[in-house]
Amino acid sequence: MAAKANALGDFLRARRDQVRPEDVGLVPGGQRRAPGLRREELAMLAGISSEYYLRLERGRAQHPSPQIVDALARALRLDRKATQHLHHLAAPAGGDTPDLEAAAHGLADVIDQFLMPAIVFNRYRDVLAANPIARALSPEFTPGQNSLRWRLFDPAAREFYVDWDEATAIAVSGLRELSGLCPKDTRMEALIAELSDASPRFRELWDRAEVGYRLGIHHMRHPQVGDLYLYRHRLNAPYPGGDHVLMYRAEPGSDSARRLEELRALSAATAGSQGTPEPEASFGR
Repeated sequence: MAAKANALGDFLRARRDQVRPEDVGLVPGGQRRAPGLRREELAMLAGISSEYYLRLERGRAQHPSPQIVDALARALRLDRKATQHLHHLAAPAGGDTPDLEAAAHGLADVIDQFLMPAIVFNRYRDVLAANPIARALSPEFTPGQNSLRWRLFDPAAREFYVDWDEATAIAVSGLRELSGLCPKDTRMEALIAELSDASPRFRELWDRAEVGYRLGIHHMRHPQVGDLYLYRHRLNAPYPGGDHVLMYRAEPGSDSARRLEELRALSAATAGSQGTPEPEASFGR
């Protein structure tokens, strides 16, 4: 599936396919090629003409008013993050590409002081920096690695994430949120096209058009210290490039907290014996 320039229309179409007529009080009736709403049904629910909606979805009309965007969001039953994403697509705040010159360079020094695993990502899910405990936790968090590619394609990801389906769904919905900041970013379009062509799992998740990084708990299985249940948190850096920090926290006094300390001790001991920085996690095949 090639990436398309019509990000607004693609998102509307994908979310329209997720809403069944009976979910919004309509009678399904008639032969349908897909279970979702027809264009004219969505237009009616949003209070706009079918002709105008068709132009929006096909990219012939752009920048609908905030009132129309809100009406479409209500008709599609979007949550807060998805509604915000729709507004970004309709009226991007920045240019076509992010200002990557304003990188969050200082964050690498800051996260080195964190006791919990912490990683700095850009909007493409490239790892910009990771503190020692994060690098020991998983090869996914190696600086220079693209986290989403690793999670989708590396066999070690299925060993590390006990619920791999959930882990990939969270990563893709997070990418969807970040992609809305600059809808015509050619690098983002290329990344989406590459992953769509190479990964059926990515294609399935991208077609769902779910938006936003979800907080919660990851169940991780480390080859040295065993099972960890870590809360995931995200801090957004105030940079237009979409840099952000992900952190993983264990419940104080839990087995996971003790295992994180084991991992910290193991990585420190290895680094001390070799006189080199802490090693990255190594997952056997």
